[in-house]
Amino acid sequence: MSLFRQALFLLDITRSQGIVRRYFVVNGFDGALTMLGLIMGFIVSEPVDLSMIISVCLGAAIALGMSGISSAYISESAERKYALGKLERSMISDLHGSAHGVASRWVPLLIGLVNGLAPLIISLLILLPLWLAHAGVNLPFPPLYAASFVALLLTFLLGVFLGRISGVTWLRSGIQTLLVALITASLIYFLAGN
Repeated sequence: MSLFRQALFLLDITRSQGIVRRYFVVNGFDGALTMLGLIMGFIVSEPVDLSMIISVCLGAAIALGMSGISSAYISESAERKYALGKLERSMISDLHGSAHGVASRWVPLLIGLVNGLAPLIISLLILLPLWLAHAGVNLPFPPLYAASFVALLLTFLLGVFLGRISGVTWLRSGIQTLLVALITASLIYFLAGN
């Protein structure tokens, strides 16, 4: 059994697919809004060197990733141990070596990785225009505005993903998440820019 199939099997027997999807969307959304917030803060501030902007945003992205991995792993590990203990008591059996025992050890790690990698990867995608500009690539827009556009686009796509899962029209769901991002950017622009 491939590693991917085994991961799917473990998620299936613990009924954790929904948790993984929620963590991906929620923390991906957190990553997108955090980067958008930082970038908007730099847009309304005095000009700062692009390398400093990249360093600050990269530091925040790494912190979001580590926080997501560790917090989800710790909480899910406790939940899985509790659920396994409850199952063992009801079956009057040691399930440490069973599929459920393996799942109680591996599912928290899988969930933690999704929880942490979602905001990290989304943040890195948003930072891509900054890295390209820093490397000397000519962009059609100033790098901070290009990064803001990527953040808005990814937020919209997360909404589309949510819409497809929930059965709501993808466009409506995408526009809802985009509106949240636009309101966030507007609040930062008007409150921090004055």
